[in-house]
Amino acid sequence: MAKVQITETVLRDAHQSLIATRMKTEQMLPIIEKLDKVGYFSLECWGGATFDASLRFLDEDPWERLRIIRKGVKNTKLQMLLRGQNLLGYKHYADDVVEYFVQKSIANGIDIIRIFDALNDIRNIETAIKACKKEKGHAQAAVSYTISPVHDLEHFVKTAKDLVDLGADSICIKDMAGLLLPYPAYDLVKALKENVNIPIQLHTHYTSGVASMTYLKAIEAGVDIVDCAISPMAMGTSQPPTEPLVASLKGTEYDTGFDLKLLSEIADYYKPLKEEFIKQKLLDVKVMGVDVNTLKYQVPGGMLSNLVSQLKQSNQSDKFEDVLNEVPKVRADFGYPPLVTPTSQIVGTQAVLNVISGERYKMVPKESKALVKGEYGKTPAPISKEIQ
Repeated sequence: MAKVQITETVLRDAHQSLIATRMKTEQMLPIIEKLDKVGYFSLECWGGATFDASLRFLDEDPWERLRIIRKGVKNTKLQMLLRGQNLLGYKHYADDVVEYFVQKSIANGIDIIRIFDALNDIRNIETAIKACKKEKGHAQAAVSYTISPVHDLEHFVKTAKDLVDLGADSICIKDMAGLLLPYPAYDLVKALKENVNIPIQLHTHYTSGVASMTYLKAIEAGVDIVDCAISPMAMGTSQPPTEPLVASLKGTEYDTGFDLKLLSEIADYYKPLKEEFIKQKLLDVKVMGVDVNTLKYQVPGGMLSNLVSQLKQSNQSDKFEDVLNEVPKVRADFGYPPLVTPTSQIVGTQAVLNVISGERYKMVPKESKALVKGEYGKTPAPISKEIQ
């Protein structure tokens, strides 16, 4: 067994999950030299919501951020998250747009592109994989993890094998909701390692409180890489903390070889920043805790906060429990899509409307209609006949 490698998410998913992607480039630059010395498999620093947030809220050029980080990071691969045919947006783009965006991402400094589709419809991933390979980038294809009657080991293994056939360089198990429990993680990683011969990476969130245990079982099953965040920006709706995992594996066959003193210095940089985020009300301490509703309702942490916000806006906060009970029903009606952007927003909004209007599907947004019509791709299970 080779040592376990780690992708550090503090420059992208950690702050996207905790402070709605509001970390500025100037807050990243003082620490990137030390991050570059750790020996990470990669630094995730771009993609996801960073593009949107940079333009909409921070008055920054996302391309310039990427170029500046690339200039400062000499030894570590830079990684981004791409929503397949949706790129970094919320709708499908034409193939030539996808190809050009991928080409420009790699030209500006990205080494690894993690490509996912909310429905696990590999047709929505194919163009991006081919474009990435053409530009000599590392195409990491993601399998969106969720729990439903149709999402069994066989489904995930078949999806992974299909992605390998498309040319994926590695596979990521993308557990966006923190639903993957330790023993199912062991079984899933073991099954993937037995069926595909490329590296397997695991991405999860601490929302449900099980993520570090999940990582240990996945490591025992042979996972190659895991996603972590430096401790001040870890846990809650973010990733498991880097330092405890490094310490836990020290002296074992999985030893990362990382310097805990260096990691401690990096953590010291982020501690006052975290306090600043709390003072600015960017970081709500509630998102730092464990939310068992995630396991109960299979709803990602970010989606929970969106539901709260939507109900507040309509002065119906007392209907929260009703909406949580409605979410799995809508999801079943819509063919059990994994709850990740954009399907999490579509299912969540429909559940809210079903509850506050007093009648199911009395109000149906255009996005719900588009999902049912197949405009986002093929759903994992057939759409309920009752709503067609």
